[in-house]
Amino acid sequence: MIRFLYSLLMRVLMLFMWLKLCMRARREPMYGEWMGERFGYYPQPALEGALWIHAVSLGETRSIAALVKALRETYPDLRLLLTHGTATGRSEGLKLLRAGDVQAWLPWDTPGAVERFLRQFRPRLGLLIETEVWPNLTAIAKQQGVPLVLVNARLSERSWRTAKRWSALSVPTYRSLQSVWAQTEEDAQRLRSLGAQVSAVMGNLKFDARVDTQCLAIGHAWRKAFASRPVVMLAISREQEEAMFLDVLQQHPDYLTQAQWWIVPRHPQRFEEVASLMQASGLPFHRRSEWPDNLAQLDASQDSTLVLGDSMGEMPFYYGAASVALLGASFVPLGGQNLIEACACACPVVMGPHTFNFKQAAQWALAEQSALRCPDMASAMRQALTLALDKQRQEAMSQAGLQFARSHQGAVANCMTSLSKLLD
Repeated sequence: MIRFLYSLLMRVLMLFMWLKLCMRARREPMYGEWMGERFGYYPQPALEGALWIHAVSLGETRSIAALVKALRETYPDLRLLLTHGTATGRSEGLKLLRAGDVQAWLPWDTPGAVERFLRQFRPRLGLLIETEVWPNLTAIAKQQGVPLVLVNARLSERSWRTAKRWSALSVPTYRSLQSVWAQTEEDAQRLRSLGAQVSAVMGNLKFDARVDTQCLAIGHAWRKAFASRPVVMLAISREQEEAMFLDVLQQHPDYLTQAQWWIVPRHPQRFEEVASLMQASGLPFHRRSEWPDNLAQLDASQDSTLVLGDSMGEMPFYYGAASVALLGASFVPLGGQNLIEACACACPVVMGPHTFNFKQAAQWALAEQSALRCPDMASAMRQALTLALDKQRQEAMSQAGLQFARSHQGAVANCMTSLSKLLD
């Protein structure tokens, strides 16, 4: 009965979700493409027997790259069905495809759409990445004999409390999964309390992600050639954080003479919004998108106090150019962005108080002295500037970050050991 009422609500909401997609497609055209797939109608040919991986967004898609590479090496004839929920995830997923693979939107979680999806593709096994469990998806997959595994699974304290309040819906959902491979023991305990069959704690796939060394080297070269002052970057920022950042700079004009200050927003649809905030601040700024493709053609005028990082797929460049990174989504209660990537690029990290999406990784980074934590944006920027001006301490944190990122690898190997039992 609970799932019936949930399904009824989802059917009602589909019209509003469709309208939202249409509006969003004005800024990000990919959201307007293949919209029938959201309702379970697919133009792609049937792909029976493929391994299905659902990576909803950009972060999850990047996190599976090393796992996909290992799968290709072990099972060279394996075909993949790769599904997503966001445009950035789908764009990133293109890099993982080979001939014979299929990429699609995951349908909205109504019984009809899910049934059409599974009937179209009939995967041999589904891997859901991190948090992507849906009541109809898991129930219908189990009914149709499609085993689902929640891989790199995490569940924050906040999400766990919400799931407990809706246990009549969440518990059957988690019980429908064949297995769960958790990131940490804390995640495992929360998931077990909701009925999930947690068979292993495997670590975080993000530690196994490979840095684009060429992109990183360009960032290092830029810093050496063009940065007369250290760069403090607000990395992968979210709503409200940019305004906080700019307010602090306006209150402390002396900061502007000591360092360059960069903002790299999380979502491309917000580039213009952040540009407007920067313009309204009255501080002169440059946009990364205005620089030549060949950064060797830059001139000294690009040594600007304020820079908007309005490009996609270049985070290693930004981390290579930066002396210190302020961790986006950690200064508002959104759980923090991926600090592991920054550390893997040898960029010291200053975090805000909210890192529940990466709780264990944040604790490790603090303990291993590759990151600092501050209670608010103002104190974080003050600490970041002090660190950026202290070359010796900055280098020590950079090396600690590299060691931190390398020492916690192994999740891909753990996943492959368990996957071999399901795929062989």
